[in-house]
Amino acid sequence: MGFLHRLCTLFSGCFFILFFISCPISTAFAQPTAKGSEFEALGRRLIKDGFAPEKIQDILANDTVFFNPDGVSMFFVHSESSLNYDQFLSKTSIAKAFQYMEEHQETLDRAQKTHGVDKTVITAILLVETRLGTFLGKRTVINTLATMAALTDETLQERIWKAIPEPKKPKRETFLKKVAQRSKWGYEELKALIKYTERENIAPETIQGSYAGAMGISQFMPSNALTLAMDGNNDGRIDLFDHSDAIFSVANYLKHHGWAPGISRQRQHEVLFRYNHSNYYVDTLMKISDRLKEG
Repeated sequence: MGFLHRLCTLFSGCFFILFFISCPISTAFAQPTAKGSEFEALGRRLIKDGFAPEKIQDILANDTVFFNPDGVSMFFVHSESSLNYDQFLSKTSIAKAFQYMEEHQETLDRAQKTHGVDKTVITAILLVETRLGTFLGKRTVINTLATMAALTDETLQERIWKAIPEPKKPKRETFLKKVAQRSKWGYEELKALIKYTERENIAPETIQGSYAGAMGISQFMPSNALTLAMDGNNDGRIDLFDHSDAIFSVANYLKHHGWAPGISRQRQHEVLFRYNHSNYYVDTLMKISDRLKEG
């Protein structure tokens, strides 16, 4: 049990609030949490950047939130070229895409009309990203992002290094360079996740997604969920695990990055490349779109 959690048990009401007000930020995470000390520095950093101390304590003290070297180690062995995107061009996959377009015709038509993005392209993205919402990922997003953000600590970097299987270990220099980049990126995405879940009244520890922290049917990173996701069914909230919201969010994302009716095929490729920086990925999306247009 963490230091602040013990205090919360011993003291209640306004006294606990006064403790946070009078206590320096540096002591708010001075003792180990239930998982150990991995997120102490991260917690202090988040508080310094303006997040409420009690909120950060509640999140990081949750039993389901923990440093996850096994999951994050995948960042350093993943290879886009090893993925088989051709599987999404099979007769079975295309048939499922046609069925999806029929089931969600009204929403896809509205999104296409509102944002000028072809519904076959939206469907292609959802097919490749999550098999049309049937494969959403099983990793807790906040664990992935908090672990990555905490890698400013050399001791924690070493734990990630040891979690990478020997045959797949990159060069040490390459690893450290990527750690520096990913730690900064992970921290920004973690902040976005906290803001997004607070805005939408979602418990952050309940969101599961990919090994990279992408979430929902559209596989948005939290920064995109915070700024570009949309309420597609007009229920007053944005839930990327809802098909209508996911469809409108993809359409808005592509429009934001330059998609417009009648743009050239080369320009389409450039916009789709923003979704995933892989030519193989983009080529697959365009082939799926073509087949869906053929009927």
